[in-house]
Amino acid sequence: MEQEVIPVPDAEYEPLISIDEYLSAGIHIGTQQKSHEMLKFVYRVRTDGLYVLDIQKTDERIRAAAKLLSRYNPKQILVVSARQYGYQPATKFAEVVGARTITGRFIPGTLTNPKLDVYIEPDILLVTDPRGDSQAVNEAINIGIPVIALCDTNNSTAKIDLVIPTNNKGRKALALIYWLLAKTIVAEKGDGTFNYEPSDFEAEL
Repeated sequence: MEQEVIPVPDAEYEPLISIDEYLSAGIHIGTQQKSHEMLKFVYRVRTDGLYVLDIQKTDERIRAAAKLLSRYNPKQILVVSARQYGYQPATKFAEVVGARTITGRFIPGTLTNPKLDVYIEPDILLVTDPRGDSQAVNEAINIGIPVIALCDTNNSTAKIDLVIPTNNKGRKALALIYWLLAKTIVAEKGDGTFNYEPSDFEAEL
């Protein structure tokens, strides 16, 4: 029965990695809720009520996000994750591409209050979950910088410039998404080697 809801890309489409790798990480497994904005990324709904994301669309958005991020000075990219399973993936991603990262609590005013010791002026923001990272998203909107977000089926995307549809709660899913983003950015820039596995990006249990 579950085979009926496995999202299969178009026959001529070549994903960044095998569909089996995406499936084993649970990238496609959404929640039992869906927002109107995320409906276009939903493949179908399972019998247990979980919405299943379209892996081809996830793959396409990873490419688009990597292409966009590769145009920025890495030091001006800020990666944020309030979600615990996102700490290690976000930190490793930032380390590999040379970006900055904030995990855990995001201090209000970090992007908007120059009087704060933690004040920074990034050029683009990447968040693990626009709901959990809403403070960072709102401040990015306030100062007018683009926002890329990993969005699950239940996320509102109204304030997001580029949505990467994915399970943004799972440990393996977050590791694979950040690993793929880093790998694709390195390939896009063509100025370095990439010797990491998804497990290097995975949070410990």
